[in-house]
Amino acid sequence: MERDYPLEKVRNIGIIAHIDAGKTTTTERVLFYTGVSHKIGEVHDGDTTTDWMEQERERGITITSAAVTCFWTPTYTSNDKTKKHRFNIIDTPGHIDFTVEVKRSLRVLDGAVVVFDGVAGVEPQSETNWRYADEAKVPRVCFINKLDRTGASFEHSYATILDRLNKNAVRMQIPIGLEEKFEGVIDLLRMKAYYFEGEMGNTVIEKEIPENLKADAEKYHAMLIEKIVETDEVMMSEYFNGMIPNLETLKKTLRKAVIKNTIFPVFAGSALKNKGVQLVLDAVVDYLPSPIDIPPITGINPNNDKPAIRHASDEEPFSALAFKVATDPFVGQLIFFRVYSGTLTAGSYIYNPRTRNKERIGRILRMHANDREEVKKVFAGEIAAAVGLKDTITSDTLCDEDNPVELNRIVFPEPVISLRIEPKTKADQEKMGMALNRLAQEDPTFKVSTDQETGETIIAGMGELHLEIIVDRMKREFTVEANVGKPQVAYRETITGNAEAEGKYIKQSGGRGNYGHVKIKVKPMAMLNKEELEDLPKNTKRSPGFEFVNNIKGGVIPQEYITPCEKGFREGLDRGVLAGFKMVNVSVDLWDGSYHEVDSNEMAFKIASSIAVQDACKRANPVILEPMMKVEVVTPEKFMGDVTGNLSSKRGLIEGMEDRGMNKVMRAIVPLSEMFGYMTGLRSMTEGRASFTMEFVRYDIVPQNIAETIIASRK
Repeated sequence: MERDYPLEKVRNIGIIAHIDAGKTTTTERVLFYTGVSHKIGEVHDGDTTTDWMEQERERGITITSAAVTCFWTPTYTSNDKTKKHRFNIIDTPGHIDFTVEVKRSLRVLDGAVVVFDGVAGVEPQSETNWRYADEAKVPRVCFINKLDRTGASFEHSYATILDRLNKNAVRMQIPIGLEEKFEGVIDLLRMKAYYFEGEMGNTVIEKEIPENLKADAEKYHAMLIEKIVETDEVMMSEYFNGMIPNLETLKKTLRKAVIKNTIFPVFAGSALKNKGVQLVLDAVVDYLPSPIDIPPITGINPNNDKPAIRHASDEEPFSALAFKVATDPFVGQLIFFRVYSGTLTAGSYIYNPRTRNKERIGRILRMHANDREEVKKVFAGEIAAAVGLKDTITSDTLCDEDNPVELNRIVFPEPVISLRIEPKTKADQEKMGMALNRLAQEDPTFKVSTDQETGETIIAGMGELHLEIIVDRMKREFTVEANVGKPQVAYRETITGNAEAEGKYIKQSGGRGNYGHVKIKVKPMAMLNKEELEDLPKNTKRSPGFEFVNNIKGGVIPQEYITPCEKGFREGLDRGVLAGFKMVNVSVDLWDGSYHEVDSNEMAFKIASSIAVQDACKRANPVILEPMMKVEVVTPEKFMGDVTGNLSSKRGLIEGMEDRGMNKVMRAIVPLSEMFGYMTGLRSMTEGRASFTMEFVRYDIVPQNIAETIIASRK
C-alpha cells in the first residue's frame, strides 16, 4: 500500500479559541466546504459533527477534542486536482476545565487556526491557548469571527491581539461592512474584494475593491508588504530601492515567516453567516507547515540515554506519540497517535519504551469525529487511532524495537479542585473503581486517590464543570450511580526556608534485620528557565514540584539504594506536615548516610528517607498554598462598583479594567476558595446581565489567619 498524499500536501492543524468564539461552528463550515459533510450542523441545534458526546450537545460546548480528516483544493486554483491537500483537523475545547485537550493536541499538531470573537477580541482562554502554542512552537493563523454580530469591530479585536498576544500579527484582510452590513472581505495581498454567494456561501466571487474602502486597503496593503519584506534582508534592501516583489515571492516569504513564528496572519469573517472560511482554508495551504517544514522531532534512546532524532520520512524507523486515550462504545479503547517517522501496518508489533514491552496493533482507524474508517497502513505525518493496545497511556512513545526512541512526554497541569465520591450500592462499588480508572486513563488532569484516614475515594480535576462531566459520564457510559460531596480546593504545602535532618530506620533483633540511614538538606526549589534546566548538573533530577540532588560520595550509601531513597522522599512529600496536603517545590539534597552489609535493604532506605524529609520540612518554615484564578467579569457599567467591591471582599486583586462595547471588563486574581457559587451572586448583583470566566494562574501562600482555619478543619 502506497501513500495517497505526498507529505508536502498534508496539514495537521488544530482549531483553538476561548469558549464561544465559534470554533466548532468554524469546523462545521470547514467540513461542509471540504465535502466531508453534506449538511451544516449547528451548535445551538445540537447536531454538529465534532461535538458528538451527549454532554457536549446538551451544553453546547466542546469537551473532548475531535479528529477529522478532509481534503481541500485552494479557491484560486480553479479546482485543479493536483493542488488538493489533505487536512487532519482537531477541534479543541475552549472551556478552561478541558484545557488538557488543547495542550495535548498542540503537542502533535504542526499548525493552528486561532479563532477570536469579533466583539470581545482576545479573551482569557485565548491567552492561555496562545501560550500553549508558544510553548509548542506551533505556527498560527488568526481568524476574527462573528463580524456580523452587533458590536463587532475587526480593528478592536485586531488591537487586542497586538496588545495581549503578539506584536507581529498582521492584517491579511479587512471586512467589507460590519454587523448586519457585513458583506465580504478585502484580500490585502491580492488587492481584491471577495464575496460569498449561494445558499451556504459556497460560491466565492472575486470583485474590485469598493471605492469607499480603497484608501484603507492601500494603506494596509503597504503595511503588510513592509512587514513581509522585513523578514528577508535581501528583499528588504530591494524594496527600499523601489522594487516591489511579485505575489508569489511575497507568499513564499510570508510562508517562511509564519513557519518560523515571526508573523501571524489575521483573517476576517463570520462562520455562522458562511463568509470567509474558504479563504482561511487557503491560508492553511499557503502559510501553515506540512510535516516536512517543521524541525525533526527529538527524543532519547532509552537504551543509552543519548539524544535521538527522527525526520518526517516514511523511510526512517517508526516513531509516534500517543496523545489521547478514548473509550469507544463499539471498539473499546482507542489510542490516538501522531506518526512522526516511518510507517505502521495493522497486525504488526510496536515497542513502548516506558513499559519496555511490545504490543500488537490490532486495527488502525482514521477518525472522523465519532465515525471511523479502517486502514491497513499509516505513514509519517499522519494522525490515526489504534485498537488493541492495553498498556499504552497518554504521552507514551510507540516505536520500532530495533531502533528505540523515547519522545519528550507532555507535561500536564495539576488538578486544583477535588470532591469525595461514594457508590450508592454494593453493585455500583465494583463498577465505580473500573469506571474511574478508565476515565483517569483518558484524562491526565483527572486524578483518583483514597483518603488513608477515612478510606473515602477522592476525585480531583481542573474545575467544577470538569468533575461534573466526569460524574455524568460515569453514570451514562458505565451505569454507575454515586453520591458526590461538595467541591474542595486542592491546597498544597511547601517550604520557605532551609533545614537539615537525619532519617534512621534500624530494626536489628536477631536474624535478618532492617538498616537504612540518610542525612539530607531541604530548601525551596528554584524556578529555572529552559537554558538553566538544560545546564543542571548530572547529579540533579527534576520533575514538576520536586528536585532530587544526589551528593553521596565514596559509596557511603550503595548505588542500588539511591532510587529507593528518591522514592521515599517522594512518598514523604505526598502528605504535608501542616495539614496533610501534598508538598510541592521542594529540593532534597541527599549528602550522607550509612548502610549495613547484611541488614540494609531497599525498604529500609525508603522508610528512612520518608522520615527524614518529613522531619526536615517541619523545620523549614512550611506554608499552605492555594490556587489563584484569573477572573474576567463582563458587566454593564452601572454595576461596576458592586462587582469591584464584591471581588475585593473575596481577597481579589483587581488588575485592570477596560471598555468592551457598552460593557466594562474587569480583570482580577482571586483565590479559588472564594469563587464557589460566584455565578449566583453575580447574577443577583447585576440583574442577570453580567458574566464571568476564570482560569487557574498560579499557587500563592495562604494568609496566616486562613491557614490556621484550614489546619484546624483537617484535625
